[in-house]
Amino acid sequence: MILENVVSDVTHHSAARWDVELQDGHVQSIRPSEASPDTPPQILLPPLCHPHIHLDKAYILTCNNTGSPQYPDYSDLCPTSGSFHEALANTSRAKERYTPEDLYLRGSQLLATSYTQGVTSIRAFVELDHVTGTLPLTVAIRLKQDFAHLLELQICAFAQDPIFSTTHGEANRAIIDHALAEFAGSIGALGTTPYVETSREASLSNIQWAIARALTHNLHLDFHLDYTLESPSSQPTQRPLTYSVVELLQEHKWAQIADRSQTIVLGHCTQLSMLENDELTTLSEVITASKLPIYFVGLPTSDIFMMGRPGLDSRASHNRPRGTMHVPSMIRELGLSGCLGVNNVGNAFTPFGTGDPLQLASWAVGIYQVGTVKDAELLYDCVSNRARRAIGLGEGLPIGQIQEGQKLRGMLLLGNRGYVKLPGAPDESSIAIASRQRLSLKDVVWDPPESNLRSIVR
Repeated sequence: MILENVVSDVTHHSAARWDVELQDGHVQSIRPSEASPDTPPQILLPPLCHPHIHLDKAYILTCNNTGSPQYPDYSDLCPTSGSFHEALANTSRAKERYTPEDLYLRGSQLLATSYTQGVTSIRAFVELDHVTGTLPLTVAIRLKQDFAHLLELQICAFAQDPIFSTTHGEANRAIIDHALAEFAGSIGALGTTPYVETSREASLSNIQWAIARALTHNLHLDFHLDYTLESPSSQPTQRPLTYSVVELLQEHKWAQIADRSQTIVLGHCTQLSMLENDELTTLSEVITASKLPIYFVGLPTSDIFMMGRPGLDSRASHNRPRGTMHVPSMIRELGLSGCLGVNNVGNAFTPFGTGDPLQLASWAVGIYQVGTVKDAELLYDCVSNRARRAIGLGEGLPIGQIQEGQKLRGMLLLGNRGYVKLPGAPDESSIAIASRQRLSLKDVVWDPPESNLRSIVR
């Protein structure tokens, strides 16, 4: 296989073009391209990664199912207030309608779309509780097998609902314990949502239980945490649970007991955006000193949609802070490990968007107000290599010049159009306008190429 006219160094807008010969995915030779200077070049980059996406809830609002027994209709569950509590309630109602055929179809649509967008690795959350049982998990295992030749699907057994409070907490916990034992070889991570518990004591029990189970079953750990914009200084009981996670991981001696590849991911954590600089610095120092493999996953599109709803004060209904972790600053200024994820596609938690990680990186330029060339390079890293490291898969090929001997299988190849053709005036030929070429990472992040210009090197 020969990749023709490939840009050699996307970090410095290089003018050099190369033809790269591959054998079994490894670079055999690199030689100057013989293509015409007018031929649109290609760019070779690390593949994209979904470090945090919900598989069973994908496209609930946009699947347009017919309402047949196999493919239930969810159209009555569209948001009216758009609130988090409404999303939880409507999703619970949706779960009562799940069927194996419905879950497989929506899940396969998400995986297929992700692959065409350039994704080769995914941490997929599947909710297990007294309503769903293990159905979402068994369907996810089928999808993992059926898509194994295209992408790596890491299944996260996930407790969205309480497991230490409410009338169903104990049943929810028992179902997950059963799943961890019966499907041990297919589950890669355990996830919970401590903040949905009805008391702080129950939240801490949730965290304790998850840490112990992850160590017992040798799983990665993933917490949805601190999904609020309440300032800890206003209410001492609102101290971010992130601190408690670090403390309890140390009590359980995670760094000494866990396998080196086992990571801890903390998603959302919108409350951290309310902390003062000194508090964030202290937190980062505690995490660094602990030597725990903690990674923060920012989920800005979902967070911004859910956070900042109008408060009770009708005089300030336009005061709606948009809270989400500032991942670039956490990486650069605090030395923390972080990346970006999509979270949801086509459901009440995030009804908009295509789930494209590269589009997410582009939106992040405005969300985080990071518009330099170096920022673009970091944002791409946040949806590729940094995302892979967060879920324990290691790094893909580093961004930079291609070298002989490197393994390129699974890399994302981005093409460029030569011309845009427009219809001409009556009795005239069509108009051909030369397309702008993407030659560097900033071009890719600031102006993501369409999916039909992306392919995976196989």
